[in-house]
Amino acid sequence: MDALKKTAKRENIAAMAAASPASLGMWRYADVLPSEAAGKPITPVTLAEGWTPMLHSKRYPGLYIKEEGANPTGTFKARGLGLAVTMAKHYGLQHLAVPSAGNAAGALAAYAAAAGIAAHIFMPQDVPFANYLEGIIYGSDVTMVDGLISDCARMVGEKIKAQKEADTPENEVWFDISTLKEPFRVEGKKTMGYELVEQLGWTYPDAVFYPTGGGVGLIGMWKAFEEMEELGWVSGKRPKMYALQAAGCAPITTAFEAHKPASEFFANAATFAAGLRVPKPYGDYIILDILEKSGGKAISASDETILASILDWAKHEGIFLSPEGAAATAAYDQLIAAGELKPTDKVVLFNTGAGLKYTDMTAEAMHLKRPGA
Repeated sequence: MDALKKTAKRENIAAMAAASPASLGMWRYADVLPSEAAGKPITPVTLAEGWTPMLHSKRYPGLYIKEEGANPTGTFKARGLGLAVTMAKHYGLQHLAVPSAGNAAGALAAYAAAAGIAAHIFMPQDVPFANYLEGIIYGSDVTMVDGLISDCARMVGEKIKAQKEADTPENEVWFDISTLKEPFRVEGKKTMGYELVEQLGWTYPDAVFYPTGGGVGLIGMWKAFEEMEELGWVSGKRPKMYALQAAGCAPITTAFEAHKPASEFFANAATFAAGLRVPKPYGDYIILDILEKSGGKAISASDETILASILDWAKHEGIFLSPEGAAATAAYDQLIAAGELKPTDKVVLFNTGAGLKYTDMTAEAMHLKRPGA
């Protein structure tokens, strides 16, 4: 950071984006992303991820929706996997494996295809159909699991252990690119923090609402705020951070309300917000620490409330939220009604994925079928 203070200027970002098409997205922040490793410069594997729209709510003067559905593969996962795959290619890795609740699998499949790397995907068999289709259409090795993301993670670990015990050639051993088990996914996701501050004129909002499954985006944004403060790019009080979950899988909310430093495995996890169905986040203790330090909290909503919020925002704002994003809008409505937030408070709320990726899940929740079917 000391070296960056002399060279990294926020005024350079717009000029960089204008000069290089690759810098129009999250790579506009190249100064604070990996630029060189093993003695060679980094060449991004990019599909134009990042720099997503900030939509101003029509009903709440202080509310902005960060529309991550505009990313390649339709979710914020493109940021983390885009950078992780970039670095995997740089280091010459040939096989990447991931356990996923769905959207990380789709993003890995796309970026691995772009990089010419083999992807091995493990995800629950009841993920949104779009996630399964992505894995197949991008040419990945897809394993559907009768279980949760925790079961998928166990299977990936067992496979890699067996490969090593069998003396599999090093270039054929899978690399586990799971959440927080390598350093680069969080680097990609921290760009959400840089973006929201830049899009608000290099100022902090009062609060950030983030749907939290694995929670790496929240961790990344907190890291971004720390970096920007060290660089002198932003000043003032950091925003309160809110982690939003589904009542059917709420390990962070449960731990937060019990004032515990880490979560416990959430038994019988069930919610149609597939990205929130993470019964034991790997970085739970980091998430809970951020909530406490920021003065925020964790809040859960029932699937019925989440569905009602999807319908409300579609009809009144023209935004088709993902179920995860609707967990955040439902929590926002709850805090407005309770008087904990005012409609004029500046809030950035993340819709982490396009609602269109969940057409089967949302239709099923609405008991909606194709006419004549």
